[in-house]
Amino acid sequence: MSKIIAVFFLIMFVIGTDTFLISPLIPTLQSLFDVPTETAGWMIGAYTLGSAVFALIAGPLSDGWDRKKVLLTGLTCFAVSTCLCGFAADFWTMCLFRFMAGVSAAFTAPQVWASIPTLFPPAKISKVLGIAYAGLAVSQALGVPIGSLLAADNWSHPFWAIGIFSLLLAVAAYFVVPGMKPQVQQGAKPSIPRRYIPLLTSGKARGTFLAYFFVHLGSSAAFAFLGKWMTDRFNLSIDEAGYVIIFLGLGNLLGSLCSPYVLKALNQFQTMTAGMLIVAAAYIVLPHVSSVYIVKGVYFLIFAILGVLFPLMVGLLNSLNPTIRGTISSLATSTMNAATTFGAWTAGMLYAVFSGYSAVGIFTAICLACSLLVFITSGVLSTQAEKAVPKTEPAA
Repeated sequence: MSKIIAVFFLIMFVIGTDTFLISPLIPTLQSLFDVPTETAGWMIGAYTLGSAVFALIAGPLSDGWDRKKVLLTGLTCFAVSTCLCGFAADFWTMCLFRFMAGVSAAFTAPQVWASIPTLFPPAKISKVLGIAYAGLAVSQALGVPIGSLLAADNWSHPFWAIGIFSLLLAVAAYFVVPGMKPQVQQGAKPSIPRRYIPLLTSGKARGTFLAYFFVHLGSSAAFAFLGKWMTDRFNLSIDEAGYVIIFLGLGNLLGSLCSPYVLKALNQFQTMTAGMLIVAAAYIVLPHVSSVYIVKGVYFLIFAILGVLFPLMVGLLNSLNPTIRGTISSLATSTMNAATTFGAWTAGMLYAVFSGYSAVGIFTAICLACSLLVFITSGVLSTQAEKAVPKTEPAA
């Protein structure tokens, strides 16, 4: 069983690394492909757009297939698509290959979350889910900086490294992960659109997903052009920008580990309100700091708080309807990636029009304020402190 856990952790690690890899590479690729700043964000958006669109159908469809076969196919296509990014000859071929990688990730990641409750006894499910989720946090702390170091020699190297490593993971999964044939269902299977009806008809669910969209819209906009801003403001190289991102990942990992204890001390309402307001204020101040060391400290604080808030948000989503958590996971993944797509595009426009990161910081703060407002008005937040650590299933 430990081998399966390791494979799942590494799969989420490479998917997380590939998701955020473009950020520190934007200045180099923008110069290489000769594209304006307002367009460069689509090298991130193409990946998340593919993942957002296909996540809506990937989860429900895979419920009727052998999850191991879907996992292997998705991971292999992910490896090939990522390798092809390293051979991109121009901006549009890069966007195409990134889109293909996003589609592949949309079929791969849900299989990890759905396989864990199938393969492990109930007492271990929560722990294994936490380990797999940690792969995403570690990808920010180590994966992206490692990619930046590889890119210091040649921008193609990180794409080839991730692609080859993903292909090796597919081979390991073939031998380690057992087959998981779908359960035979009686009667006609509900169509994909009908599986989303309980969420679409619930005002609380609509509000919670809208708030989840706003928080990812703001945070992804700020992250998308972090590498370019640090290059413009502090004249950092690709690998130096990668070192700054280490602090984001470490903060996220620390916050995730502390989240259950914070919820024991504070209730959901207090945690969400205080966290959102502090992060919003930090994003407004961040563009005006004068030292890279202060940037590292501020981003460590921001992502530590977000590391506390995101498990809380996942728990709120899963509490909407426990009988359709698979569908909720697919919709949450799609919501997150759709927000990231629009966030990267909006950040590019703001950065170009207003000649800097200040407008991006203000936009992020406004998105976080909107998210907090919608969370409060939806009625999903509890005003009672948690008496036990909730067992939540990651949404992405």
